[in-house]
Amino acid sequence: MRFYNQQHKFYCGIDLQGKTKVHQNLKTDPELLFDIVFPFLEDVVICVECMFSWYWVADFCVEHMFPFVLGHALYMKAIHGGKTKNDKIDSYKIAKLLRGGTLPMAYPYPAEMRATRDLLRRRTYMVRQCGLLLGHIQNTNTQYNLPAFGKKICRKYNRDGVSERFDEPAVKASVDADLAMIDAFNKQIKQLEWQIEKAARQHNYHDLYLLRSIPGVGQVLALVILYEVQDIKRFSSVQRFSSYSRLIRPKKESDGKWAGKSNKGKALGIFTHKLGRTVYFMLKNKKAFDMKQFFSH
Repeated sequence: MRFYNQQHKFYCGIDLQGKTKVHQNLKTDPELLFDIVFPFLEDVVICVECMFSWYWVADFCVEHMFPFVLGHALYMKAIHGGKTKNDKIDSYKIAKLLRGGTLPMAYPYPAEMRATRDLLRRRTYMVRQCGLLLGHIQNTNTQYNLPAFGKKICRKYNRDGVSERFDEPAVKASVDADLAMIDAFNKQIKQLEWQIEKAARQHNYHDLYLLRSIPGVGQVLALVILYEVQDIKRFSSVQRFSSYSRLIRPKKESDGKWAGKSNKGKALGIFTHKLGRTVYFMLKNKKAFDMKQFFSH
């Protein structure tokens, strides 16, 4: 049997011959899911699309030792070729993909590090909000044709007198509100960073130390790599790791030449790819960054 479950509670189960055994709308309740699966305990695979509601299904499968498959949400956008598309149809289509072995799979992140990874991603959201607020201040300054700030106002010690340069009280109040929100976000971000690093030292302090040994890799970038990779053993080869990490490489023009001035873009692409390979072998072999070895090949 193959089952699919998503936020809107549609369960679909088909056998190896393609016959539909279960296809109904139920509450997302573990007990109800177990009742559906119980008649087919000897041969069952549970699949769910990679949405925000898949955590409890994965934990349910771990608890009851059921095989679990997580469908890749980005690659599943075009799972249905017809004009009509709804949750009931999608559940059946995904069950058929799973049965045929053509379902694009994602990595079911383990529960022990999942919450900290989500917290790290939440920190990223807050940093982006700070960037939007800083951008609004810069745009307001340009809107009134005032001189440039001169110094980066992302630094707190460079924000003195920022709102005073505006004569209109409403504009001054708007900028003051932006600055207050930036200060509040930065305070919260620092607390989150401390909490995340504290958890990382318990989850995998050794790999965190290895990542910090790379010149230019600081606290936040090391944490991002650590929690997005989770376990380097889940990548069967360095090529799969490089593909997963989606290293940023300069694009080629239509004539095959690299974009950018001279060979600068090509050199940057080679360097980032090499750095990605280095991270893979560092985590695999449990060795710190070696500058001589990095430039020896």
